[in-house]
Amino acid sequence: MNSLLGALQEGRLVELPDDRNKERALTILANLIEAIPSVPSGTDVAGSVMSRESTGSTALGKGWACPHARLGNEGDLLCAVGWSPSGVDYGSPDGKPVRLLAMYLVPQNQKNAYLREISGIAKALQSQPDDAMWANVRDLTQVRNTLLDMIGSALESAGPEARARMIRLEARQAATATQTPIVSLAGITIHPLTIVAGSALKPVVLTQQRELMSLLEAVPDLAATLTRQGFMEVAGWRILCRGSTDYPSDRVVFDCLALRGASDRLLPAPSA
Repeated sequence: MNSLLGALQEGRLVELPDDRNKERALTILANLIEAIPSVPSGTDVAGSVMSRESTGSTALGKGWACPHARLGNEGDLLCAVGWSPSGVDYGSPDGKPVRLLAMYLVPQNQKNAYLREISGIAKALQSQPDDAMWANVRDLTQVRNTLLDMIGSALESAGPEARARMIRLEARQAATATQTPIVSLAGITIHPLTIVAGSALKPVVLTQQRELMSLLEAVPDLAATLTRQGFMEVAGWRILCRGSTDYPSDRVVFDCLALRGASDRLLPAPSA
């Protein structure tokens, strides 16, 4: 499960919108993979995944699905993981909603690695009596820890390199365990968030605050405003852009903070 472990290590675990919409969930994960610098420019992960899903569901049962897109060229096997609190209507063989979506980008030279990865996940799921484990998790931290336990059990008999990667990731998790994604200081609420934007795609907002995500994704010219001003105001929130990173195909990832004062009062505007 090296690619699944890599997704956790590189921050590609996100909370999906709580609207049970399969297409929207798949699009968010596809955009995450498309934004990875090593992915060839112009790769239509979303289109490839949707085409594959039209031929049959990739749900594995027990709350899991592993949608995938295939590439004709060579590269690394890549993964992005989405967690849906209420589950996605996915057409699973057991009729239950999918709560964990592990999406893969499978280059031509990684077919065998992908099959081994899926086989490992399927084997791990066999030890679960049902999907209750995933139905009972409440936040991304619990999802990440549950996945780490699952991967750790699968790697117990693996080689030293796989175990070393697991140890490095666990150390990183321990170092950040005291950090909280939402901070309140003197009546000011602060949410970190990431915005993935591009000329050919609608901006995708990644945050644990669902209402804020919906508000921002409905804003016209969101990326252009942040690029031009460095901040914006939406329904009592002030969005501050801390920095941005450019990727191929005109994609940009904005690192932002969302701030709101007590009683939804706007904070003072940034000084010029």
